[in-house]
Amino acid sequence: MATAMDLQRETRHGGIGVGAVEWRVAGAPVPYDEAIAEMEARVAAIHAGAAAELVWLLEHPPLYTAGTSARDADLIEPGRLPVCKTGRGGQYTYHGPGQRVAYVMLDLTRRGRDVGCHVWRLEEWMIRTLARFGVTGERREGRVGVWLARGRGRDDKIGAIGVRVRHWVTYHGLALNVSPDLASYAGIVPCGISGHGVTSMAALGAKATMADVDAALRATFDGVFAAAPACRA
Repeated sequence: MATAMDLQRETRHGGIGVGAVEWRVAGAPVPYDEAIAEMEARVAAIHAGAAAELVWLLEHPPLYTAGTSARDADLIEPGRLPVCKTGRGGQYTYHGPGQRVAYVMLDLTRRGRDVGCHVWRLEEWMIRTLARFGVTGERREGRVGVWLARGRGRDDKIGAIGVRVRHWVTYHGLALNVSPDLASYAGIVPCGISGHGVTSMAALGAKATMADVDAALRATFDGVFAAAPACRA
């Protein structure tokens, strides 16, 4: 199901099955509610065997999203941006232009029914993508996502993850900060974690266009998701 948001590219690799993943890149920011409807329809089609798995790369207009664990107190400036409650895991996060969102719709019945492994792979995918631009992303125990050490015990988050699974088909996915407006994070406690910061590839001096990042995501995907699971929950 294609939205009216003018898909910039649409490619399919092989038939329906493991490794046969369709890729889409939206040519304009996609409203959040439209993206949710699109994902839910695609998840149902994947579960029914009527559609291939899908990786959908896009940006959203500026907004805050509240996951299933979001706390009211973590919305510091309620009137700053629109707020959308969503069924993904996690707490508050920001979406907006300059952030590459990857919605990943994969059938875990085919790939292994291990949600923790899927989250690990999303982290690994961002880590390998960042490495292509000289950025060292890392995991942190007890904190989902991808982080950079900034010294004196402080970390900055560069990649967020929020996942939902229906009939063992995943959706939602990750948000990688390429060149977003970092000031917008001031209106929330990002992912419910205080005491740490948020950064982006641009803020770190990594010169990359969104097309460059998309190419790196595509190049690193199979090495993470097509290989036998080598992850920890």
